[in-house]
Amino acid sequence: MKVEVWSDFACPFCYIGKRRLEGALEQFAHGEEIEVEFRSFELDPNAKRDVDYNVNEMLANKYGMTVEQAAANNRNLTAQAATLGLDYHMDKSILTNSFDAHRLTHYASQFGKRNEMAERLFKAYFTDGLHIGDHETLASLAAEIGLDREGALAALAGRDFAEQVREDEQLAAQIGVRGVPFFVLDRKYAVSGAQPTEVFLQALEKAYSESAAEAE
Repeated sequence: MKVEVWSDFACPFCYIGKRRLEGALEQFAHGEEIEVEFRSFELDPNAKRDVDYNVNEMLANKYGMTVEQAAANNRNLTAQAATLGLDYHMDKSILTNSFDAHRLTHYASQFGKRNEMAERLFKAYFTDGLHIGDHETLASLAAEIGLDREGALAALAGRDFAEQVREDEQLAAQIGVRGVPFFVLDRKYAVSGAQPTEVFLQALEKAYSESAAEAE
């Protein structure tokens, strides 16, 4: 059975949702039979690669709050992430366009490392404060998980895997995905948002039992 996950690397709830899904899979009796596939979704396709404002200023402007309120919200989010073992440093996050980071996951997919690449990109953005729109940085991250740095750099230099990112996004639109994280189980059930681990576990059990019944 497959679980497809639409997410964006600049989405703090996507990283939290990823961990909660993983927690559910650890508890699920048939967890080793589940294939998880990460798919591309851009929260802001028009975002610039380089900006001169920080995440608190961006959130304050977007949601009509003060910078202090945005910072407080991020502290709460950081505390929530910490309960899952995630070390968020939101103030260090470098805002950028995530399209090339998504292309890099498709490059990694050729070598069976798409999910591993996704994990490294989340950590790079939320923990390490790295610029995931910068090609040199992305290539170094690819090398960290055992991929060829020059190969990754060459793919990023052109338009390699742009079509695959767009296909993921078009599929999301067809399914009705309007926000992330969004999880689709066996193309039958959906879980929207970073739900508690128990919700994921219940969804896995329901989808799996139906899939097993159909196979009989």
